[in-house]
Amino acid sequence: MQLLDLTLPTPEENLALDEALLEEAEQGNTPVELLRLWEPEAPLVVIGRASKLHDEVDVATCQDRGVSVLRRASGGASVVTGHGCLMYAVVLSYELHPELAALDVCHRYVMGRIQSALVREVPEVDLQGTCDLTLDGRKFSGNSLRCKRSHLIYHGTLLYDFDLTLIHTLLRTPPRMPDYRQQRPHESFVTNVPIARDILRKNLIEAWQIEGNAVDWPVAMTQKLVAEKYTNPQWTSMR
Repeated sequence: MQLLDLTLPTPEENLALDEALLEEAEQGNTPVELLRLWEPEAPLVVIGRASKLHDEVDVATCQDRGVSVLRRASGGASVVTGHGCLMYAVVLSYELHPELAALDVCHRYVMGRIQSALVREVPEVDLQGTCDLTLDGRKFSGNSLRCKRSHLIYHGTLLYDFDLTLIHTLLRTPPRMPDYRQQRPHESFVTNVPIARDILRKNLIEAWQIEGNAVDWPVAMTQKLVAEKYTNPQWTSMR
């Protein structure tokens, strides 16, 4: 597996790059496996592929604060990210891991690796719900995936030094909640994991057994997705 440690200048480019990495892997003739790490500087709301924008996001507050709201290509509910939130994406090959076609196996495989990377620093880190990482029952990592013919992308957030007030300020109460949340509001449900960014990054890289750094990335495809999708208001507001 290779590492792509790359944060692009705009939110649209960063979301487009995740999708482009999956599409490039699909178009190739050999299996691709890659870990991407990135971190936005400014607050950003990212909604799931099937999310209803106004049900999950306080759009007016986002507009007042100049916070971008974008729709990603994978499922799941809305998240807030920004400085203090490390983002990761893992592209995996079905040819190399045919068992990952079963979603429950896929969740356990990816989240189990990430959990093992974190328990070395914070032994209390737990995996709850479908694919949430928690500390003392409070969530610090939300994750989602998109599956295609030969590859999948599994990506998510790791809150380590994030302004948690942004979450309840910019998001509404989610329409769907895991049982372990027990109807708690954002304020009493989310937390930061107390691991420094450099250590968090180092442990993730070790967990995925990185063999080298990716030199090339799909520039043209990323730009095409930015132009056709991620800067298109209809894509974000389509539901």
